[in-house]
Amino acid sequence: MPEQHPRERVRNFDEVTLGYGEREAMAEASRCLQCRKKPCVAGCPVEIDIPAFIAAIEKGDFAAAAAKLKEKNNLPAICGRVCPQETQCEAVCTLGKKSEPVAIGRLERFAADYEAAHGKATAPSRPKPTGKRIAVIGSGPAGLTCAGDLARMGHEVTVFEALNSSGGVLTYGIPEFRLPKAIVEREVEYIRSLGAEILLDQVIGCSTTLQELLASGYQAAFIGIGAGLPMFMNIPGENLNGVYSANEYLTRSNLMKAYLFPEYDTPIKRGRRVAVIGGGNVALDSARTALRLGAEEVSIVYRRSRAEMPARAEEIAHAEEEGVVFKYLTLPQRILGERGWVRAMECLEMELGEPDESGRRRPVPIPGSEFEIEVDLVIMAIGTRANPLLPSTLPELRLNKWGYIDADPETGRTSIPNVFAGGDIVTGSATVIEAMGAGKRSARAIHRLLTGEEPPF
Repeated sequence: MPEQHPRERVRNFDEVTLGYGEREAMAEASRCLQCRKKPCVAGCPVEIDIPAFIAAIEKGDFAAAAAKLKEKNNLPAICGRVCPQETQCEAVCTLGKKSEPVAIGRLERFAADYEAAHGKATAPSRPKPTGKRIAVIGSGPAGLTCAGDLARMGHEVTVFEALNSSGGVLTYGIPEFRLPKAIVEREVEYIRSLGAEILLDQVIGCSTTLQELLASGYQAAFIGIGAGLPMFMNIPGENLNGVYSANEYLTRSNLMKAYLFPEYDTPIKRGRRVAVIGGGNVALDSARTALRLGAEEVSIVYRRSRAEMPARAEEIAHAEEEGVVFKYLTLPQRILGERGWVRAMECLEMELGEPDESGRRRPVPIPGSEFEIEVDLVIMAIGTRANPLLPSTLPELRLNKWGYIDADPETGRTSIPNVFAGGDIVTGSATVIEAMGAGKRSARAIHRLLTGEEPPF
């Protein structure tokens, strides 16, 4: 896929990958073997008929390809950009056994973008209203998917979003250069066109409670609030000025538009030498954002080796091309300050031991290997936890030992009658497409509960 050159893109927040043209898309689509058993469909959490939409692209019927995608996926332009197809649909592509798999994600993005660019988008006909009302808490990928599917089944759906913009992690967490916010807004508008109402600045558990919503006429509810509580290492120096959680750093840049200063007057520390702790996609997003905000040197500090990094290979490669330094087998011990501000970080060298419960080799400290890294900004990107605000208002809601909602993986049913949950608030931090799959399964279960009928799709 065409991309901005690394020397150019580190100076802007424009999208890195530029997308296929019509000729490239048709050529890539022609590689699909149109397998009878369709293993790629089984690898898709939202059950897209992948061979069918690819066949439409090969024929040049791009609008039909987009329509086929939207039979199952309400957010195709987003999925085509940020979903890890390499570990899902593309991982089981038959062609991939002997050569490169079909670029399913890139073709999905192409079809969705073509539809938008040519004004071909049409919402499916809305069925007869069922008279059932459902509240969806959170407008991230799980909530939007659940809301869209329920609206398409004829239900009255209201989405309650705590922030002043919809999209959840798609808006506050993923940078513009990976997922332009205009794309998110476009997809959210499609959910609205299906009939879902989206209310902003609604902190359920604070402005109103879930119990009050159910008492006011909503017959069911879906909780898709994500896992947005940042985690820290609890090492000395974390309270120094110049230490951010990745949540705050990316929210300031993405949602609050700090990267557009002074057009948007959002304060953010623009470090000269930046260390990002962690090895996932959030760590890479933070590091690449810091580069674009003017840092001279940005390092990823990760306690394992590259082989164990959970981030997408494509994102690691992009970061390397842009000049991010990777300090593998390195564990921060303490952050050192001067006059209340970060000046350095003391680290310890590691070596890999036996595999742990995750299947990755366990990092083991090397005694006496301490060393310092000169930094003036540290970003903690070591994961997130469940925010307890909403669950704390629901004493009858069963949680697991980590504070996530205990819900049936097939239906999303919780311990509260007529209340369902899905996405990161159930599984912990996972992928956008996995959260969407959970929203889809819950929508079906809610429909069956309220109507006694099997869902139409």
